[in-house]
Amino acid sequence: MQNLWDWFHWLYETTGINLSIFYDPFDRGRFFAGLLMTLRLSVICIVLSVVIGIVGAWLQDSRSRLVRTLVYWYIQFFRNTPPLVQLFFFYFGLGSLLSTTGASGQPVPLVSNIAWAIVSLSFFAGAFNTEIFRSGIQAVSHTTIEAAESLGFSRLKTYGLIVFPLALRISLPALANNLINLVKTTTLAYAIAVPEMLYVTSQIWSDELNVTELMNVLLVCYVLLAGALALLMRRWERALQLPGFGA
Repeated sequence: MQNLWDWFHWLYETTGINLSIFYDPFDRGRFFAGLLMTLRLSVICIVLSVVIGIVGAWLQDSRSRLVRTLVYWYIQFFRNTPPLVQLFFFYFGLGSLLSTTGASGQPVPLVSNIAWAIVSLSFFAGAFNTEIFRSGIQAVSHTTIEAAESLGFSRLKTYGLIVFPLALRISLPALANNLINLVKTTTLAYAIAVPEMLYVTSQIWSDELNVTELMNVLLVCYVLLAGALALLMRRWERALQLPGFGA
């Protein structure tokens, strides 16, 4: 690999294209640490948002009016307010309430900025996932549910074993779009100093004055991340496809 790093240094000396994240060990370490943080943030938020969507879609059909109302207003709040404002609400609003006093007398947050980013982004994407799964559930034929009930299935078993597996197949295209959007939305964590890829890259270009080069690198990285997720979701959709179902 050293020959490759040396080539990028040669490229900089001969053409002025300054890709210091490749030839400079310190910048390279910072950049790849930011890339790893973006991947971790994306994976955790994807998993949590899907779980929230599944549970939310289930609760929307609850017999309790209070539960249905709470889910409705959760969806309305997170779908109709900017995700950056939500992030600030969690970090500065709730974060200021969840703090303790350190040895120096200064307030010390009990929840880190990374944790708040995960919470905020997961709830944001989870609200959309709830509606995506709800629409998928409503697309399942009511006769299928009646058949399960006639066989003695409880409401929970009908949902978990029959309705949701069918609804998932219907929901996958819309779910893929929302999860790809979630990966791109992780850049908002920059605003609360989460050391993800955009944050560390901005630090590097402030030191090296190579904004143009690193902005192009960022663009390529996010295209690759979104493309990889889109390909994975497409393969999953094909693997779950049932002949004649949803046609």
